[in-house]
Amino acid sequence: KYELSLGHTLVIPKRLISNYFELNNHELMASSLMIKRVKKIIDKQFNPDGYNIGININKAGGQTINHVHIHIIPRYSGDIENPAGGIRGVIPEKKVY
Repeated sequence: KYELSLGHTLVIPKRLISNYFELNNHELMASSLMIKRVKKIIDKQFNPDGYNIGININKAGGQTINHVHIHIIPRYSGDIENPAGGIRGVIPEKKVY
């Protein structure tokens, strides 16, 4: 519904929990394996040039849905003018260093 780029996907653990840091080791491993599986599917379908992986934790970190979800965001050459800094762009004035 709020796709940032073609192929943007969420990995969502089954257990209802809001904080990524409270996931147990099994959930962390399962999430990591699912991220790799999803990446392979996105690669085949959309052939992106790069990726951002992101997790919003707590209100100050931008979390608006109180259930852990991990964003897999495919990136494409030219999708923004200057992608330097990548995930650091969440604080725009600190993006480029």
